[in-house]
Amino acid sequence: MIIGLPKEIKDNEYRVGLTPAGVKTLSDAGHTVLVETQAGTGSGITDDEYRQARGEIIASVDEVWARAEMIVKVKEPITPEYVRLRDGQLLFTYLHLAPASELTQVLLKRGITGIAYETITDEEHHLPLLTPMSEVAGRMSIQVGAHYLQKTEGGRGVLMGGVPGVLPAKVVIIGGGVVGINAAKMAVGLGANVVIVDKNLDRLRYLDDVFGSRIKTLASNPYTVQEAIAAADLVIGAILIPGASAPKLVTREMLKTMQKGAVIVDVAVDQGGCIETTHPTTHSNPTFYVDDVLHYCVANMPGAVPRTSTFALTNATLPYAVKLANLGFKAAVKADVGLRNGVNTHAGQIIYQAVAESQGLPYKSISELI
Repeated sequence: MIIGLPKEIKDNEYRVGLTPAGVKTLSDAGHTVLVETQAGTGSGITDDEYRQARGEIIASVDEVWARAEMIVKVKEPITPEYVRLRDGQLLFTYLHLAPASELTQVLLKRGITGIAYETITDEEHHLPLLTPMSEVAGRMSIQVGAHYLQKTEGGRGVLMGGVPGVLPAKVVIIGGGVVGINAAKMAVGLGANVVIVDKNLDRLRYLDDVFGSRIKTLASNPYTVQEAIAAADLVIGAILIPGASAPKLVTREMLKTMQKGAVIVDVAVDQGGCIETTHPTTHSNPTFYVDDVLHYCVANMPGAVPRTSTFALTNATLPYAVKLANLGFKAAVKADVGLRNGVNTHAGQIIYQAVAESQGLPYKSISELI
């Protein structure tokens, strides 16, 4: 198979879809990997490293897309890339289609087989390709939140850990999954007062066992969410429903009860956000205010730490890329139900039910089309 590795062009996105180790693994298996020149520069990977891994360095991005049977990326295609998509091409990347109706229509019209990292499952029904970036984003959310809590950055002027005689910052994490638990680790490490809100009582019991008295847990409902965020210095949105739009758990009315200069970091923004006032921002223009509450809603947070993110991501994605290349799309998804769950679009149809429901569109089971 001919595999294309283009450079990411989303605002301040410095990750790349494969490390040299990934390229070498695919090359050793007999596949051709076309690497756009300087694709890995943002992650500290040189063209020479890709050459040594038997990647073919290509100067023209159009040539990479035109020749490749499978494109391996990090982020979903954006407008300049739409024209490069071609019928029957495999697109292996994060897609986050539920809130992205325009991109969904482009993939359908161009007959793209879109396999989304974020909906692939493993034998335990976990999300192995979403997990590493959720770990990064969860840990970053506290780092970012602590930065924007500084008065000079527009926040309340609160130090996360406080000092003797002065209370630490109150951090409310909405969602106790991978993002939430990683955010909690960082916040606890900084000495913050941490509350985790989740509707799953078994998950809350687990978090209570893991963290003990270092955190507090709350069962999620509109009343407890409002009470928690009203006193918060920093709120982390960490909700995920695989493939679907995130529910709006913090409403505009709730926001009015928050303290002036409080900070919201909505990690769920890729799936539409779990804060009603959320809209996607970029690393170039990351924040905005609503009712004097600072919102940070960057849709590709891990792109700010690309060296860590790229290597963590390839560790997770490479086995699936190898399977797709070795077996071909149809045989690979027939052999691996978890990979099959990653198929969001194919042959002009929406395959993933949660995406279709989020957009009010019909969907077909992949078994009907292969």
